[in-house]
Formats: sequence, structure tokens, C-alpha cells
Amino acid sequence: MKSICVLPGDGIGPEVVGCATRVLERVTDQLELHTADIGRAAFHRSGEHLPTDTIAAMEASDSCLFGAVTSDEGAGYDSPVLRFRKELDLFANLRPVKNIAKVSTAAMDLLIVRENTEGLYTMNEHEDDAGVTTMRRVSRSACERIVEKAIDEARRTGRKSVCCVHKANVLRKSDGLFLQVFRDAARTRGQGLKFTDQLVDSAAAKMVTRPEAFDVVVTLNLYGDILSDLAAGIVGGLGFAPSGNMGDRRSVFEPAHGSAPDIAGKGIANPTATILAAAMMLDHLGFSVEASHVRESTEQVYRKGLRTVDVGGNLGSEKFTDRVLCNLKSML
Repeated sequence: MKSICVLPGDGIGPEVVGCATRVLERVTDQLELHTADIGRAAFHRSGEHLPTDTIAAMEASDSCLFGAVTSDEGAGYDSPVLRFRKELDLFANLRPVKNIAKVSTAAMDLLIVRENTEGLYTMNEHEDDAGVTTMRRVSRSACERIVEKAIDEARRTGRKSVCCVHKANVLRKSDGLFLQVFRDAARTRGQGLKFTDQLVDSAAAKMVTRPEAFDVVVTLNLYGDILSDLAAGIVGGLGFAPSGNMGDRRSVFEPAHGSAPDIAGKGIANPTATILAAAMMLDHLGFSVEASHVRESTEQVYRKGLRTVDVGGNLGSEKFTDRVLCNLKSML
């Protein structure tokens, strides 16, 4: 039995997480789900967006399933997402992007492996009379472990190539360090894989014009955040973008989208990304057959020509999930 900390969060988070937990409960009885507060609900209860008892519950669980939170633009806001990534040492953000809805003709099936703890997301900013200076951190140890993770994931999933995306022609020391670590790893651990590298701006252009050119992309924090949203947009939007935050001991799986407060409560949010994030979690916990069933059941809905509201269809959150559960029933 595996213990799962469920973090519904804000906006559409509770809706899409509810859909994913329905799928998890159907596909296996080997998960024990328990809920914890994060985001505005947590703030109203405790005065913190990420309470101490929530972090403790996350640490005590085998994995976590997270929805989304609504950011607070007020002074002193402490992002709960950046906090749990740091406190749980979730150094790798894995974002698979696949064209399953066929709303475009893009031949996209890639995995973006993003460094998750450093870069510009250290939030180390210094203000003076002339403006703001943001300190950017790129360490050798963080570069080494994210490159190793990308290579391991390429081998685990049977992919053929790994592309390092960087801006080392301008950021010669920081991105230069990342690129050198990548090239060293290619020489020492790269047997059987193809290794390439590309500047982030040209990689963005190629992702639009030749998405089939990418298999595994490994990159730094900000670049990965932007490129993964770009890739999701090509295949229909963030409703199709699952992700996993992973460390050596802890993990949190989530959709890549935000809380979308403008559609919260309307029942039209696309739960695909969250259901696929739950499948990623199953894989991570060793339930590979169940994970495969969830992915296949989800893709079958789209192969039948059915669509969620965000891509021009008429399936709301629950109706889409009902279809996935129907497909699962026939498999199980």
C-alpha cells in the first residue's frame, strides 16, 4: 500500500484533482489517499500558503498529487510551489508533451527535463534606486544531477536522443558550465544515445517548425518553464501538459497549468493533464501496468473523436473522466 498526499489547491485544482483521484481509485486499490491544504485555503486556515503540517504530510507520503494554486501579488507572498520544490529537494521537473488530441498535425512526443531548484528561480533579487538586480545561480552539482536524470529517463523510456538547450554563447560561464557538464556526461555515460545541443532561441523556433526533431530536452529552470508551455500550446494547450517534480526521495506530480480562477466551478476544466500526471505518479511508484492503462484509456477518448471544451468539444471535466473510466473498465 502506498500513501498519497492529495493537494487540491485553488481554482480548478480541486476539480481536476478530483477527476484524477476517481481514475486512481478505479485502476488500483493499493493507494491510500489523504488530503492536505495548500494555497489560499491553507492561508485562510493557518495564515500560511504552505503550512508546516502540509509539508510534514508531504514528507511522510510515498508521493503527492497536486492541483494548482492562485498566486498572491501582495508583498511578502511566499510561493508554496517554489517552497515545496526547495524543501523537498525536488531537483528535476519532468514534462512529457505528446500530441494526443490531434488538434494540430505536429508530430510531437518529447520529454522536457528541467532543472527545478536554481537559475533565476532562486528569487534572490536586490533593489536599488536605479532598478532591480536578480542573482542567477547555476551550480556544477545541480547541472550534473539534472543531466544524469535526463540520461536515465531517456534510457528508462526507450528514447534515442538528448538535446541540451542553453544560451552559452552569451552566458558563457553559467550556461557554459551547464553545457560542459552535458558534454562530459555524453562522453562518459552516453553509450547508445545521440547527444546534441542547441541555443534556446533557435530551439524554440525549431520546436514550432520541426517538433519531431526533439526526443529528450534537458535544460535550465527558466528555459524549461517557457519551452514546456510552448510545446503544450502546439498540441492543444496546458490542459494536455502533465509534469512531475522529482528528487531522490520525494515526488510531487501535477498538471503544468495554473488555477484558472475564471473557469473555476464551471465544470469545463480539462482534466487530461492531471490524469496523465497521476499516470506518471503510478509509474514512479512501480505501478507500470496501471499507468499504461490510464494513459491508454485517456488517449482512447481522443482517438474516438471526442474533445474537451478547451479544444472545441463538449466534454466537461466529469464527462471526460466518465469516458476514461469506461475505457478503463473494459481493460480491467
